[in-house]
Amino acid sequence: MAHRKFSLAQLIIILILCTSALFMLVPILNIFAQSFSDPGLVNKLQGYDILPKGFSLINYKVILSNDIVWRSISNSIFITVVGVTFNILLTSSTAYVLTRHGLVGKKVIMYFLIIVMIFEPGIVQEYFVMKHIGLMDNLWAMVIYKSVNVYYLIILMRFFEDVPESLIEAATIDGAGHMSILFKIMIPLSKIPLLTVGMFYGVFRWNEFFKSSVYLSSKKNTVLQVLLRQFVINSDSQVLVGASNLFANNAIAKLDNGSLKAATIVIAMVPILMIYPVILKHYTSGVLSGGVKE
Repeated sequence: MAHRKFSLAQLIIILILCTSALFMLVPILNIFAQSFSDPGLVNKLQGYDILPKGFSLINYKVILSNDIVWRSISNSIFITVVGVTFNILLTSSTAYVLTRHGLVGKKVIMYFLIIVMIFEPGIVQEYFVMKHIGLMDNLWAMVIYKSVNVYYLIILMRFFEDVPESLIEAATIDGAGHMSILFKIMIPLSKIPLLTVGMFYGVFRWNEFFKSSVYLSSKKNTVLQVLLRQFVINSDSQVLVGASNLFANNAIAKLDNGSLKAATIVIAMVPILMIYPVILKHYTSGVLSGGVKE
């Protein structure tokens, strides 16, 4: 088996990529190390340490014993799952309509969408719209928010335009309507771009906190990112530890604040990281299937 030889340029690129990966991985691993370290040893951790000092799950026990945390996680999952489903359905159906030949006013619609993409409405106007339709402090406000991203719409349109017109004509001759063509031809043939756009939508919805803090005001409708910002950025320990523990000055109140923050970041980060291997598996299968020729 012959050994592959790398050129000097390839070795430099590999070195740059490995260095970049280390710069990104070390801070993440350091956060994991802080969250799992023993409370009495966590102060010995340095900024570059990636292994915990001792081992303890006390930070996660404290955080996950809080009902508000579980409520915020379930709200975030609901907004992300239902919202991404809503995004994919609306974006793909809009892309299908805008790629049909003979659509009247197509240029006008595209100009309008591009103007909307460049000049987004202000927060004040959006706030009054949500208030007028009765969606203040309602999770559905975040579900319908950003239902269609024009940039992602244009990406899907480019892929839909590459689907052979002969397939659509054959389906039309067989009696298929627009809905059948969309769900049985266009979407199955555009699995990779749909997964890509869905991943972008999912990351956006999971990490969105500003509009959630504006539209969702009660504790029962709070989301994980708002809770994370309130604790990590504003250092509001009462959110997770509880006022009774703070005033009692017990063992929970004496836990390292940095370790609690690290554990909260891990809880908010892990669910979205788990999506990437699934998406990459479909990427690989899609590339391999596209490379097979008869």
